Amino acid sequence: MIVKQTASDIFHADAAAPSPWVVRWSHLVKPGGVVLDVACGHGRHARWFHQRNHPVVLVDRAQAAIESIAIPAQACEAVVADIENGPWPFAGRQFDAVVVANYLWRPLMPTLLDSLAPGGVLIYETFTQGNETVGKPSSPDFLLRPGELLDTCSTLRIVAFEDGFIEGPAGKTPRFVQRITAVREAANTARSSAMLPVAVSGPPRYPLP
Repeated sequence: MIVKQTASDIFHADAAAPSPWVVRWSHLVKPGGVVLDVACGHGRHARWFHQRNHPVVLVDRAQAAIESIAIPAQACEAVVADIENGPWPFAGRQFDAVVVANYLWRPLMPTLLDSLAPGGVLIYETFTQGNETVGKPSSPDFLLRPGELLDTCSTLRIVAFEDGFIEGPAGKTPRFVQRITAVREAANTARSSAMLPVAVSGPPRYPLP
């Protein structure tokens, strides 16, 4: 039997642990900032940010996945929506961080960038070309081209970028990944005490872990 691969069926590498890339750069999200988790699956990143006192907004097409995320309703806005075939459920809204992992739907990329508030952080990681040689996803529709995230985020301040191969521990499938962390800098770039001490003037400081 041949199963057609769709963008929403892209495999999540670990259903429980947050991505090390997301963990590494989550300190750039301003304290108490609202985090949008796109194609959230079972909420591994939502839980990470909730545990660090961030309100979280989640969207996924799978009702069962959304219902499995045990975060108190007052700290979590969970939306079931098909963001590939239906309207964007957060039209006109902006967030302090947009997090995407193991998901790619190119028509949505401009919307995701528009969803960043001034000072907002995009943390994005997914599969790239080459992954078809080691497993799924293997369709070019769901594999980034070399440097594609750099091109997509050219209007943002790039803090970190990686494009390469992860061998993976025993029992894990190796994978080719591309990932980026980028900031929509505010007009007043000395805006955030999380990035720039109040007593210090000058360009914004994005601490490198």
